[in-house]
Amino acid sequence: MLASFFSQGMASSGRQLSFRRAAFVHVIILTALGGALLRSTSAETLIHVGHALLATGIVEGAILVGWRLAQLPKSQALEVLLVSPLHPRRLFLAEALVGLSRLGLVTLAGLPVFLVLVFSGRLLPLDIPVLLLMPFTWGAITGIGLTVWAYETRRVRRIGEFIALGGIVLYLAVGVLAGERLREWLLALPMGLAVFLYDSFQAFHFYNPFGVVRYWLDVRSVPVVAWERLIGLQIAATGLLVLLLMRAAWRLKGHFHDRHYRPVVGERAAETDRIGDHPLSWWAVRRVMEYSGRVNLWLAGGFGLLYAAYVVAGDAWPAWMGRLVFQIFERMGGVPALITGLVVLGAVPAAFQYGLWDHSAQDRCRRLELLLLTRLGGPDYWHASLAAAWRRGRGYLLIALILLAALGVSGRIGLGQALGTMAAAAILWGFSFAVGFAAFSSGAQANGLGSLLTLGLPLGTFAIAQAGSLQLAALLPPGAVYLPLVDPADWLWVPGPLLVGGLTIWLSRMAVARCEARLRVWYDQNPGRKGELS
Repeated sequence: MLASFFSQGMASSGRQLSFRRAAFVHVIILTALGGALLRSTSAETLIHVGHALLATGIVEGAILVGWRLAQLPKSQALEVLLVSPLHPRRLFLAEALVGLSRLGLVTLAGLPVFLVLVFSGRLLPLDIPVLLLMPFTWGAITGIGLTVWAYETRRVRRIGEFIALGGIVLYLAVGVLAGERLREWLLALPMGLAVFLYDSFQAFHFYNPFGVVRYWLDVRSVPVVAWERLIGLQIAATGLLVLLLMRAAWRLKGHFHDRHYRPVVGERAAETDRIGDHPLSWWAVRRVMEYSGRVNLWLAGGFGLLYAAYVVAGDAWPAWMGRLVFQIFERMGGVPALITGLVVLGAVPAAFQYGLWDHSAQDRCRRLELLLLTRLGGPDYWHASLAAAWRRGRGYLLIALILLAALGVSGRIGLGQALGTMAAAAILWGFSFAVGFAAFSSGAQANGLGSLLTLGLPLGTFAIAQAGSLQLAALLPPGAVYLPLVDPADWLWVPGPLLVGGLTIWLSRMAVARCEARLRVWYDQNPGRKGELS
């Protein structure tokens, strides 16, 4: 039984193509990071590369594992398997093993780059299994965790959001505001409680994946302690992964029934005014906001507001409040780097086209079978996709704007720098959207392309900047956002945005003009895929 799932998972043309693209993007990202490491002489660069690899693994796990499993119950074709002798939990575990295997193969695709770094003396042989295992493990946890979140009922998700909000508030208060002053804050509490809380906070600080990777790659680390932290965290992560797999497997059938057979109790009549003259746009926004990602936005927004307050306060920042976290961020690029990261995050839904994209050719054919009978044209699809992408990503852009305003109020940048950064940010977002929409209209899968735009371009920019050429890095959209904030006298960043902006306008006009025709061509060329559960 398991062999048939693996055969389908690797033989399916759509999934095979997405796997190849993911592996290619992974190698490109790892090569860029390796190049930056080879050129750098700072010991901190290795730690930054380790963190970037961990973040890449988390994103790849969300795409290769979480996306597939979360979309699985949306197809009614699954009902045939759910009423067969094959138990739903075994079905889910088989699909999860296929996804985890694909993630493992993508992770192993970077092994040759690691070997080159070992032969060049920038990595130790024991670093390779750590830099392979940690991204894979936490990518798997992210993918299965997102699946569990998607399978839970709305009530459970709402409770989970409140719990996450409480955790974010605690993190911001303890990890950011208190920071290195935490011991002084805890002295106001009873001794027993203070010791317990302090030990708990320290354990969380050291035994998280980024902390473990940082300590392992630190040249000052003690090998015995590094092994202890790595093994302890890996055991806990494996146990968490097993629990998440069990929960998702148990919820698959219930989530399928909730999605397809629950009573319709919506307030459709009350939403008529909101639908207006753009029903496809209303539907796309409604679809993309089903899992709105508020937790991530709360975390980014809370830290961004505190960082903005720190920038504006400057030397007037109270002595009893922590500074260490902000100082660490200042050494890693400071507010300019954070603004660039937030703009890239805001462009993620623009690149991946969450609003109109269907996870399988079967669902896409079924949807197009209805849409292509209407009078909807390219501008309607464009408007719908734009509305969904903007609604999902605008929160991160607002946080970036607040930080930009904080830099202006504090006198660290001038008006010209702020306007240049805003223009470059708009071009980055528009370029990501134009490329994603062009891919949507042509029928190409968005996962590999979206990863290249939201991971490959930023990491490529970082690698070029580490090589000592900020002007060359500014030719890429993320570099054009960053450079005006750190070098106001250098106008060599202007050609990059102009070139990308012109390309964005051309690509947008072409995609809108050809959208409906290309969708019809794709639909006519894929009649045999209407029954494929890919």
